[in-house]
Amino acid sequence: MTERRKLPPGRLVAATHNQGKVKELSDLLGAAGFMAVSAKELGLPEPEETADTFRGNAELKALAAAKTAGQPALADDSGLACDGLAGAPGIYSARWAGPEKDFSAAMQKVEDGLKVETTSDGEVDRRASFVCVLSLAWPDGHVESFEGIVRGQLVWPPRGDQGFGYDPIFVPEGETETFGEMLADKKLPLTHRAIAFQKLKDYLAG
Repeated sequence: MTERRKLPPGRLVAATHNQGKVKELSDLLGAAGFMAVSAKELGLPEPEETADTFRGNAELKALAAAKTAGQPALADDSGLACDGLAGAPGIYSARWAGPEKDFSAAMQKVEDGLKVETTSDGEVDRRASFVCVLSLAWPDGHVESFEGIVRGQLVWPPRGDQGFGYDPIFVPEGETETFGEMLADKKLPLTHRAIAFQKLKDYLAG
């Protein structure tokens, strides 16, 4: 059995250049006694995401940051998986926004795709999941990964400007507001990232 790694509270590299993710990871890490420093702050390059799974890309990014920075790094790979689009955009969620990170266009692409891929009775399948994998890597190449999934429904038109990415079109199960309408203190515990992070905390606590 692999020995459980210990990680004392302190500075931890958040291996992302996405400011929305940096903010959420910083909030989560701060609550656990860690101080997040982003890959962008450290001038670390963004590695090309060549894996075909969320876990593969999260581990790739975490390992690259940990080895370059010489200290443990936490990376997130996450996205929106739409039932009506056979799981798309999935790992391509950020790429659907293009080089300009235009998520208004990405959300429109999702909506247009759903309207094309109607069910046999002409209905639009608006079920979807937000998926997150957090990977914690050490400079020696050791890595641990944790997955969080939130199920919900897609809405149109987009609602709210509190979140980022696809948040304005996603309503988590049991709620009436989109992630884009929720204030941070309500949204954060419900997110796929928070679910994955709880598994990470449980791992570190032994």
